[in-house]
Amino acid sequence: MRKTNVNLRDAIINAALPHVPFDGWTIGTLEKAAADSGHSPDMVIALFPGGVKEALDSFADLADREMLKKLKALSTADMRVRDRVHKAVMTRFEFLQQHREAERLALGYWALPHHAPHAAKIVWRTADRIWDWAGDTATDYNRYTKRGLLSGVLGSSTLAWLNDDSADLHITEAFVSRRIENVMQWGGILGNIKKQNGKSI
Repeated sequence: MRKTNVNLRDAIINAALPHVPFDGWTIGTLEKAAADSGHSPDMVIALFPGGVKEALDSFADLADREMLKKLKALSTADMRVRDRVHKAVMTRFEFLQQHREAERLALGYWALPHHAPHAAKIVWRTADRIWDWAGDTATDYNRYTKRGLLSGVLGSSTLAWLNDDSADLHITEAFVSRRIENVMQWGGILGNIKKQNGKSI
């Protein structure tokens, strides 16, 4: 999609976020946001032809891009891979913290069974972007294993974050640390099995 359209989508999503906790993720909310941001409400269907589903996909994409924007200035030369992944996950939560209720409502939408396949693709996309930023260059089965495991971390950590009332998100941070440690240990086990068997699993 052209950058102009991405910018317009971002403008409408950002304008919608203050309304979502009260009005929910609806076409009406998006149309109100378009008017608030100086655009015609008729633009909503053109920018989000998939309706609310596409708007929520764009919201998740915006969170990813805001995460990567903040991470871009970070020096990672002396950071372990697990620390890079941890930092990325927490940076995304820090962006979403100001939109916690909007994210909660978005998750309620994605939790519906018929939305689950699309939701899984969105979480995978976030995991893929985090691993790419962290420096992962694997092209074999490890690439898919890492992203699959991190998708699980993102799902469980998001639930922990939604229930974290600590001022500095230290409860979420500790949870993310434990889950990433589990992933790294599991990744090591898979690697050992591959070496022992002499083939991919």
